[in-house]
Amino acid sequence: MTRMLIIGPPGSGKGTQAERISERLGVVAISTGDIFRANVKGETPLGIEAKKYMDAGDFVPDSVTNNMVRDRLGQSDVENGFLLDGYPRTTAQVDYLDQILAEGEQELDVVLQLTADDEELVTRLLGRAKETGRSDDNEAVIRHRLDLYHEQTEAVVAKYAERGILTQVDGIGGIDEVTDRVLTAIESAKAV
Repeated sequence: MTRMLIIGPPGSGKGTQAERISERLGVVAISTGDIFRANVKGETPLGIEAKKYMDAGDFVPDSVTNNMVRDRLGQSDVENGFLLDGYPRTTAQVDYLDQILAEGEQELDVVLQLTADDEELVTRLLGRAKETGRSDDNEAVIRHRLDLYHEQTEAVVAKYAERGILTQVDGIGGIDEVTDRVLTAIESAKAV
């Protein structure tokens, strides 16, 4: 059983790698971004609220995100493990996730951080925006999201590093090359 997080700046390949890790390890990948986008597309009340923040490049408030994650982690398909992508983003969310896991007498096995240069990420995200037409990917919003990542999420990374469960992997390179690095890093972390 593997319970893990994948963390990294926007555009670092978290979603792609999460799918591959999920497939290889047989755990459910849970992406808060995908859940938000589905709600936006379906114009649900959550989606309408989330869209305001997403279009500005801001994080959706903890109150909305925490409840969504709690509900998702309570579903039966996560009993054999999970891979969270996009959560937690703040130290307050780390504390909330700790609480959820403690209630089920669980803890995280590994936190995987994909690293990448900001300028490489801006180029990558602008390319993705052209391909997919995502309204939340223009240069000003991308740079704002990267600033938020550095400001808020790096404290999350530091917290997991202190616990000794953080593994960093270079997220730049071909998809298969990054996947190989990721899987090797996960196996090494689990062996400790």
